[in-house]
Amino acid sequence: MWIKICGLSTEEAVKEAVRDGATHVGFVFAKSKRQVTPEYAKYLAKFVPKTIKKVGLFVNEDPATITEIVEKVGLDMVQLHGQENSEFADNLPVPVIKAFGITDGKIPDEIADFKNHILLLDAPPAQFAGGSGASFDWDKVDLAALDGYRFFVAGGLTPDNVATAITIFQPNGVDVSSGVETDGKKDLVKIEKFISNSLKA
Repeated sequence: MWIKICGLSTEEAVKEAVRDGATHVGFVFAKSKRQVTPEYAKYLAKFVPKTIKKVGLFVNEDPATITEIVEKVGLDMVQLHGQENSEFADNLPVPVIKAFGITDGKIPDEIADFKNHILLLDAPPAQFAGGSGASFDWDKVDLAALDGYRFFVAGGLTPDNVATAITIFQPNGVDVSSGVETDGKKDLVKIEKFISNSLKA
């Protein structure tokens, strides 16, 4: 089970995610209250062992800029939350996670273009793309539409509901950001509980 803790912006939170067994850690480079600079992400990346994937989140960013940040920070993967098409994803230097907002339980037809990439099923974007803290209608999703895809479930996950999400979707992974925060800051206890509950599910 992949377990991704996203929107990390402090040394303490990165170390907690690593210690508790996260498989992926995410740094946000798009406009967000969790946005970090490439320089600071490079510093935080020093606390992430090679066995854990470092993921950079971007929204409609220039591919040259993405490539530059991948190299500077040492990112292992890129997560795309904008209107990027599959050709854009195919030409990036590292594997791609492509986010899709799920409305009324409908899996977008465009996922077919990203069969060679990893999907991230998320709630529709609110103020910023990703990390809205809202969930989508899990019970309305046609799970058969996901056959043959590798995917994360995200959107509104918390330590209390992640096991249910895993039971319903049987995903390759789960992804959380605001669900392990208190007052807008990463909560080390919630990170530990989220990872623990994911591993037990």
